[in-house]
Amino acid sequence: MNTLSTAASANNTEFGGRMFVYEVVGLRQNQASDRANYSIRKSGSVFITVAYNRMNEEMRRIARLGGKILSIKPLVSPAEFIPQGSVLATETAPASSPEVPQEAPAKAPKKEKRDVPVNTYRPNKPFVGKCLSNEELVREGGEGTVRHLTFDLEGSDLHYLEGQSIGIIPDGEDKNGKPHKLRLYSIASTRHGDRGDDKTVSLCVRQLEYKDPKTGEKIQGVCSTFLCNLKPGDDLKITGPVGKEMLLPEDPESNVIMMATGTGIAPFRAYLWRMFKETHEDYKFKGKAWLFFGVAYTPNILYKEELEALQAEFPDQFRITYAISREQKNADGSKVYIQSRIAEHADEVWEWIQDEKTHTYICGLKGMEGGIDEGLSGAAGKFGITWSDYQKQLKKADRWHVETY
Repeated sequence: MNTLSTAASANNTEFGGRMFVYEVVGLRQNQASDRANYSIRKSGSVFITVAYNRMNEEMRRIARLGGKILSIKPLVSPAEFIPQGSVLATETAPASSPEVPQEAPAKAPKKEKRDVPVNTYRPNKPFVGKCLSNEELVREGGEGTVRHLTFDLEGSDLHYLEGQSIGIIPDGEDKNGKPHKLRLYSIASTRHGDRGDDKTVSLCVRQLEYKDPKTGEKIQGVCSTFLCNLKPGDDLKITGPVGKEMLLPEDPESNVIMMATGTGIAPFRAYLWRMFKETHEDYKFKGKAWLFFGVAYTPNILYKEELEALQAEFPDQFRITYAISREQKNADGSKVYIQSRIAEHADEVWEWIQDEKTHTYICGLKGMEGGIDEGLSGAAGKFGITWSDYQKQLKKADRWHVETY
C-alpha cells in the first residue's frame, strides 16, 4: 500500500481542512494512467487526496480515466476511514521518485462557441405571427387556467434554441396611452417546433389573476390574459429570442436535473422533447434526466400524460418526482413542496451533481431556491463540503442554471 508522500504532507499542512479524499473505483489502465504514481490495477477503491481548489480538475481527470467517485471526505487522518489494503493515491509524485513524469493538471475544456440566435426581432420592429392553437392544460378539479399556445413563424427569420424565451407585446395601450411593454415567456417547444417543421414556437402561459390589496378588486395580468384569450388565426407581435442561461447542453451524454414549479415546466418540456421524442441525425441523448415538478393539485400537473408516456418508454433514462402541495403531506404534517422532495432525495441528487456531466436547472417561483439549497447543503455537509462554495464552482463551470420569478 502506498503512503502519503512528504510533498503530500506539506500540502496537508498548507491547506489544513481544505484537503479532501476522493474514494474512486473503476479506473482503467491506459497511457495517461501509466504515468500516475499509484497502481490502479488493484481491486477495491483508490483514495486520492485533493486540494480544495483542485477538486473540479481532479473530477475531470478521474472521469477521463473511467473512474467513478463513491465519496468525498475531508482529510483528517487517513487511518480513520481508509480500509486496510486499499490504495492511497496523492496528487503529487513521491519525493523519492522525481523521475516519474507527473500528469499535468487537467484544464477545463474550452467552451466551443455556440451559434445562439438573439434579438432577431426587437420591440420597435416585432414579427407579426398568428396563433395556430390554444389548448387548456389544467384538467377538471385544478386551479386556475394554463394554456399551451402554438404560433406560426412562417415567413420569419426567427429561430431559437431550447431554453430561450420570446417576448410578446400585447395589443392595446396602458393607462398612459402608450403601447404595452413586452413580457418574456420561456419557450415550451424544441427548435423544430411542435410540428417538427421549424415554423412554429409554443408557450405555456398561466393567466395571472390576483386581488388588489387595497380595493379587493380582481386584477388580471395584461399579457397573460391577452395570450390566453387568443383564438386560432389571431395576430400577435413577437420579439426575440433572448437568453443563454438555460440552454440545454449540446453533449448528448450529459445528465440533466430539472426542478420546476407550475409553468416553469416550459423549458423542460422543450428539453425532454429534444432528448426523447424527436429524432436527430446529429444528436441522440445518452444521459439521464430527472424532473422534479411542483404543483398545487394533481390536475395542475401540466403535460402529465406526455411526461409519463416518456417515462414509461425510457424508464432507464427519465425519472419524474412530483410534489403536490395541496394533496401530499410530509411526516410532520406540513405541505409537500418541491424543496421537500429535494431534501428527501438529497443524497442521490448530490451524487448526480458531483458528476461533471450533470447540469442542474431551476425554473419557476423564486421561493423554491432557498429550500433546494437547504436540502443540498445537508447532503454536501456529510462529506465536509460547504454547499454554497461548491455551488459557486458549479456556476463557474456552467453547470448550475436558474431562471426564477
